[in-house]
Amino acid sequence: MTNAVAVVAGATRGAGRGIAIELGAAGATVYVTGRTTRTQQSENARPETIEETAELGTTAGGTGVAAQVDRLVPEQVAALADRIRRDHGHVDILVNDIWGGEYLDEWAIPVCKHNLDNGLRMLRLGVDTHLITAHHLLPLVIRRPGGLLVEVTDGPRDYNLDNYRLSPFYDLAKTSVNRLAWAHARDLAPYDATAVSITPGWLRSEIMLQEYGVTEANWRDALSREPHFVISESPRFVGRAVAALAADPNRARWNGQSMSSGGLAQIYGFTDLDGSRPDCWRYLRDVQDAGKPADATGYR
Repeated sequence: MTNAVAVVAGATRGAGRGIAIELGAAGATVYVTGRTTRTQQSENARPETIEETAELGTTAGGTGVAAQVDRLVPEQVAALADRIRRDHGHVDILVNDIWGGEYLDEWAIPVCKHNLDNGLRMLRLGVDTHLITAHHLLPLVIRRPGGLLVEVTDGPRDYNLDNYRLSPFYDLAKTSVNRLAWAHARDLAPYDATAVSITPGWLRSEIMLQEYGVTEANWRDALSREPHFVISESPRFVGRAVAALAADPNRARWNGQSMSSGGLAQIYGFTDLDGSRPDCWRYLRDVQDAGKPADATGYR
């Protein structure tokens, strides 16, 4: 993908960072967008920055370009589109991994008791941002045949349909993204472009590692606190899933589908950083949700 131009929206940390790095490792020019820079933080007040992600993508073998964009401000997204149009003329891969609602959700709280402002903010961050980004950047994706749109969410379509996801607000935000990809697929098909949704499994994001008091190097120490964390995966795993999709000349076969990092690993053969292939969502159904003891044998 040495001539490919990619945009990863929401690449400051977590899955977005992992995706940006792996697209860089494949040789792409990756526009790394988010709100937090070395001089300005988002409302989450996290230390990770878009500059760090861009540098990691460049070190991996690509060209990382940091661009501060608030995806709820259409003028900023339009300005990014104008910049890319001038510099490259098109976008080959658009990844919508926009979220930022990690500290807003109240787990297992009915809508009548959940903080309303926080809930509505989650919907704006998790749905509106995706639509605003698509509106301004999809015209660049369809300028050449073979463009790819990846909508990143939490949970594959079938799992989210059968399971309550934390709260009405979170549930709606994450199920909506799967539907968005399905809808975009209908719009993009006449342009020989592909849209999919993709979900990582139990992600060892920076926030999750901090929550458990571990690092990527010693994450297994968290198993004493949460044994089912044994099925977790690094952000680079979903990054490799997106890179594999982008490199597949027959990716149109997946148009409109809901994918997972673990499921795609079985098809494309990539592994996580430790050489394993964690299949989180199958594990959740078969083991964790079934009330069985934690055991990832046969699932990674």
